[in-house]
Formats: sequence, structure tokens, C-alpha cells
Amino acid sequence: MPDYILQLDRHLFYFINHDLGNPFFDLVMPWFRNPKFWIPLYIFIIVFSLWRYKKAGAIIIILLATTAGFADFTSATLIKHQVQRLRPCRDPVVGLTDINRIPCGTGYSFPSTHATDHFAMAIFICLVFEKKWRWVWFAAIFWAALVSFAQVYVGVHFPVDVICGAIYGSLVGMLFAYIFKKIQPAF
Repeated sequence: MPDYILQLDRHLFYFINHDLGNPFFDLVMPWFRNPKFWIPLYIFIIVFSLWRYKKAGAIIIILLATTAGFADFTSATLIKHQVQRLRPCRDPVVGLTDINRIPCGTGYSFPSTHATDHFAMAIFICLVFEKKWRWVWFAAIFWAALVSFAQVYVGVHFPVDVICGAIYGSLVGMLFAYIFKKIQPAF
């Protein structure tokens, strides 16, 4: 990574991790990045899709799960092990001042798998439901962005990690939405 991008990334990380620090964020951001916190949302998506769209809803759920699984596997297993970027808490420069609001975690930092997975699911949902529920764009992107921001705020990812994870996840979401539209062209 070019040095100027690395320095900008570290400065943005410091701004989010330190300067934006406050008791409210300290309380809620660890929850927002926890996948268990979002279980009610996942259950709602499953129940709503099956109830409202029957067979097409089942295909939506299967492809949504496949989208998340593909994004997760390629991000966490393939890309991270090739890039091997250290997490902020393990970075020799940033680790000295990093505020860890949760345990550092294992593995590498780039890209953020949370950002990859949530943006993949968000973009998939947006593209599948865009004609029927226009408001879904705001809600889905806000959800994925909140999860991504929380990753930086709690100190486990750099901004470039979540930005690149969001871009890659968005591409994965587009791919699987395209597959859905080929399977269900009348949806």
C-alpha cells in the first residue's frame, strides 16, 4: 500500500477510534458489530420473504445465505491470508495508541469480513427488492455502514479495511442479485 494511503488510513483510524469516542458509542458500537445482535433482522428477512413471496422468497433466502457464505469465505479465507495485514491492535505504530473496546481478535485485518458480508447482503437485498420496496436502499446501506463503522470504532479494523470490504461485498451482492434476476425474471 502506498505510504500516503497508509498514513491517511492511520489518521482516519485515529479520528474514528479516538476523537469520536464517547460513552454512548462505547456502549452501542460493540453491539452493532456483533452478528448475534442482528438475529432479529435476519429472522424478519426470512419470515417476510417466505410469507410474502413463497417460492421466490425461498430462492431469495437461499441466495442471500449463499451471498453471505461466498463473501465470508472469499474474504476471510482467501483474501485475508494473501494480504496478511495486521489488525490495528497488532500494528507496530497504531497498536501503541489503539483504544480496544473489544478483544483484538484473531487473524488479519484486510478486508473486513464484517463489512464484506454485510454489504454483500445489503446490496443483494437492495437489488432484489428495489422495485417493490424503494426504502430498502436507505435501510440496508445504513445497516451495513453502521456495522462497518463499528468495526473501526471498536479498534479491530482500519478504514481502508472496511471500505475495501464494502466494495468487494457490494460486488458479491450484485453478482448474486444478477443470478436471482436470471432465475426469477418476473420478480
